[in-house]
Amino acid sequence: MRKTKFPSGEEVPVLGQGTWGLGERTENRQNEIDALRFGIDVGMTLIDTAEMYGDGASEELVGKALEGRRAEAFIVDKVLPHNATRQGTVAACEKSLRRLKTDRIDLYLLHWRGAVPLEETLAAFDDLIRAGKIRYWGVSNFDVPDMEQVASLSDGAAVATNQVLYNLTRRGIEYDLMPWCEQRHIPVMAYSPLEQGRLMGHPVLRRIADENSATPAQIALAWVLRKENLIAVPKASMPGHVKQNRIALDIHLRRDELAELDRAFPPPDHKMPLEMI
Repeated sequence: MRKTKFPSGEEVPVLGQGTWGLGERTENRQNEIDALRFGIDVGMTLIDTAEMYGDGASEELVGKALEGRRAEAFIVDKVLPHNATRQGTVAACEKSLRRLKTDRIDLYLLHWRGAVPLEETLAAFDDLIRAGKIRYWGVSNFDVPDMEQVASLSDGAAVATNQVLYNLTRRGIEYDLMPWCEQRHIPVMAYSPLEQGRLMGHPVLRRIADENSATPAQIALAWVLRKENLIAVPKASMPGHVKQNRIALDIHLRRDELAELDRAFPPPDHKMPLEMI
């Protein structure tokens, strides 16, 4: 499994597992648990969740999947902006820890920018690190001005990642946010790398997939993973889907294929608002 590094030097796999939407249906629970465990088996040990996902149901599912295997996983979790006061962040983290059935979160993110001053949230992150409840902190859905403000703060250099929406149809971050992070060796974490499946019928994607004996989803994911300093966290609710995602890491698109995808899904030529879903 190819890995990348956070600024701390910690290595993590570039292909992880997302959990947005998991844990919300009882009839799917065992398949979703099996999928997460299979992902760990094949090296996709980074698991991304959030207190917002299913009002904690996703965290509870992750906790169940990691029973007896916590040491194998790198857990990424998120605090909601309205909880991100100094005391509120600590309280939210403790609730997440209980749902996850663990004593620590490896990487704790501010889910998006809210009204609470960043200094206050970062102070809470520092409190949690000192208490051993989180190991690293980062942000999510932050644009360049937000990242510049983070970097200007006394503890800002410790920001581990910025998790943002990125896929073939959502390329706006390539104009300025991605270069900003690359220059500072901050990995970008891409959520919804398959655009929730809406890409799969595109004729160019389908043809390139056929030529590579792959699926459109695998080509779309391979395209995201072409970047060295990028982590993708696609969701998969069944072990078979996880297996298909893992195969995508071994697909290396040719220059002519990348050029064809650029024509079908043009990169940005100007600053665009940061997209979120």
